[in-house]
Amino acid sequence: MRVTPRAGRNALTEEDGQLRAQVTAVPEDGRANRAVQALLAEALGVARTRLSLIRGATSRDKLFRLD
Repeated sequence: MRVTPRAGRNALTEEDGQLRAQVTAVPEDGRANRAVQALLAEALGVARTRLSLIRGATSRDKLFRLD
């Protein structure tokens, strides 16, 4: 998934077969990562704690695992 922090709104979109997340949170102290995790959990209808960030803690490209 490709993440855009500091966006104007929180949204999930699909572009060219890749999931994209736009979050209003800033990329400091993991705030944007937590915002993406919450947004993705809400879209999937699962608890936020069931999603784990596997790769991309400091990158725009992230990989989450659903437990």
